[in-house]
Amino acid sequence: MSRLLPALLLLFSISSALALRICSFNVRSFGETKTENQKAMDVIVKVIKRCDIILVMEIKDSSNTICPMLMEKLNGNSRSTTYNYVISSRLGRKTYKEQYAFVYKEKLVSVKESYLYHDYQAGDADVFSREPFVVWFQSPYTAVKDFVIIPLHTTPETSVKEIDELADVYMDVKRRWKAENFIFMGDFNAGCNYVPKKAWNNIRLRTDPKFIWLIGDQEDTTVKMSTNCAYDRIVLRGQKIISSVVPKSSGIFDFQKAYGLTEEEALEVSDHFPVEFKLQSSNAFSKRKKSVFSRKKSKARRS
Repeated sequence: MSRLLPALLLLFSISSALALRICSFNVRSFGETKTENQKAMDVIVKVIKRCDIILVMEIKDSSNTICPMLMEKLNGNSRSTTYNYVISSRLGRKTYKEQYAFVYKEKLVSVKESYLYHDYQAGDADVFSREPFVVWFQSPYTAVKDFVIIPLHTTPETSVKEIDELADVYMDVKRRWKAENFIFMGDFNAGCNYVPKKAWNNIRLRTDPKFIWLIGDQEDTTVKMSTNCAYDRIVLRGQKIISSVVPKSSGIFDFQKAYGLTEEEALEVSDHFPVEFKLQSSNAFSKRKKSVFSRKKSKARRS
């Protein structure tokens, strides 16, 4: 019975969970210097623990020690919730390199497949400063059983072209995998002077109505009081995943306010706030469908 109880408690916690929280966070210059800042690291760990999957960007780690260190801090002696990660190679032109990493709760999701998009299109070669590291996740607990996440951290001056090129990445994934549900997210630098209003007409991810933007142009994803820009975005493609989003769950997590930090303290963590949304659990989704079906039957009887 002693072995059975933890398993039953885990099953109950998973089945009763309302949603899967998916996050994106540009942790500015996430390298050795930042790891030595204990207060900043405590906040980063807290932010990660809020999420079931989180994209971590701007990792600058030639020694490959940051993610193993994060695993130690996240997992500790915990037996109930364990984290794992998948990370890209070091990406970038010339000597400046960054990595994308996805940190996720192992008992809720797993990695089905992954690959680094090859920026080889004729006439469009080397558009991306940091090519998307595409990951196909699966989960038995969500309304959508699998979904592809395509991350992007643009160079500000080429944001319009890079965001537009995500439409080609989408087509490339479709050719490779039988995937139907897509999440595009990251620091797109998709605001202020980097993407002026007239430029949106040149971005297929915006002009094609099948791509749904969860973070609006009016949002402010920056920490500094002196800026007001919607740099960080989440975009969905696929009818099932779009209909599985928990209403009013998409937005910005203001860790400065949540953890009572000064602006200076918050900027030691990052100059970006994380963006996030929730996917409904399979239980919540099936209950919602039953409710809709019952209302339809009731209306039919009355008529």
